[in-house]
Amino acid sequence: MTILCVRFQLPLTHEAALPGLLGLLEEFTPVVEALPPDGALADLRGAERYFGRSAVELASVIRVRALALHGVDCVIGAGPGPLSARTALRDARPGVTCAVPDDGVREFLADKPVVALPGVGTATARTLCEYGLDTLGRVAAAPLSTLQRLVGAKAGRELHEKANGVDRGRVVPNSVSRSLAAERPFDRDELDPVLHRRALLSAAGELGARLRAVEKVCRTLTLTVRYADRTSTTRSRTLGEPTAHSAALTRTAYGMYEALGLQRARVRAIALRAEALGPAEHASHQLTFDPVDEKVRRVEEVADRVRAKFGPDAVKPGTLAA
Repeated sequence: MTILCVRFQLPLTHEAALPGLLGLLEEFTPVVEALPPDGALADLRGAERYFGRSAVELASVIRVRALALHGVDCVIGAGPGPLSARTALRDARPGVTCAVPDDGVREFLADKPVVALPGVGTATARTLCEYGLDTLGRVAAAPLSTLQRLVGAKAGRELHEKANGVDRGRVVPNSVSRSLAAERPFDRDELDPVLHRRALLSAAGELGARLRAVEKVCRTLTLTVRYADRTSTTRSRTLGEPTAHSAALTRTAYGMYEALGLQRARVRAIALRAEALGPAEHASHQLTFDPVDEKVRRVEEVADRVRAKFGPDAVKPGTLAA
């Protein structure tokens, strides 16, 4: 076990603490990949040799330091690769690291539902379950040709490999600063999808305004939905073109939310993150003859000038996108 997947139990309004917590992990290894808004992957191969301790023992030290220095508890999954570590995180609890042995990845995955595998969404899981492939053990035993016929050639091959414990992923060091996030917590666990969409509208409007203020565009949008039982679902989508346009961000956010197929979910908070930021001056824009789209863009320009003159609260985020 050399890879840790750490999820810090941050208060809903304290995402800004994540960079400091990543710094804590970097005291053990420089190979740390941020998983905003509250997680990270850490490759401890070098740390195990240097400190003479296993990854699970180092995980205990990381947990104690996070509590002592930042007042933040965490849950940790450990495994021989990023896939097994992220899957183990689902079974981890505060104070107890869930570890997958190097030679037991396939056995660990066998009884897990297909949605436990990172990258398997609601639609793919529904398709597999319709054919009786409701656990990763059954997926692993299914012929490759069957999986490719159900979910496509590339996706079927990747699914077959992952269900059999083959992990080709690696930890890629990155920086949490190359992203912007907006979170909307609810005063109480919220069931109403109308209020969920209203929160998405507001968060997307805020992100658009902040991106335009720093003259950036984003290529990827990530949605995180936190539930009443402290679990969460995260989905990412690459945009058709890099943008800071609030309406485009809102449409993408709505699409990811609808794809989750939430049924009476008690939602505690919704967060959007704009990732893969780049200079707006280098971004291309597909011309459109839609007068509504052009009108919204002109209104955004006016609203941005109002914010620049009277402050960020002069125009409420989300009032310009629909």
